[in-house]
Amino acid sequence: QVQLVESGGGLVQAGGSLGLSCQTSGSRAAFSIGDMGWYRQAPGKQRELVATITRGGTTNYSDSVKGRFTISRNNVRRTAWLQMNSLKPEDTAVYYCNAYSNDDRRLYWGQGTQVTVSS
Repeated sequence: QVQLVESGGGLVQAGGSLGLSCQTSGSRAAFSIGDMGWYRQAPGKQRELVATITRGGTTNYSDSVKGRFTISRNNVRRTAWLQMNSLKPEDTAVYYCNAYSNDDRRLYWGQGTQVTVSS
């Protein structure tokens, strides 16, 4: 089984920046980790896509974060990051990382990390 651990959340003022990281472990090899992504869930709202990245580095962003957030990954380190700039109060949410395992063809999720943006 694959485990994911997110870190880097916290409290920041509007206009500030935060970086999140997602470390995976438990996969049989580095190439076992396929697409990775970041999602978020604000209180009272459904979980929504933030950004995804393929093993080859192709990225996809939601319109709400495009131009402000950057997703990246290192396949050898089996880690993904989310750099968040120009943060807005509406970015406040619990941010979750996910990763697709090519070993067992399952999607795994981390436990989430809180990001709070004050106005």
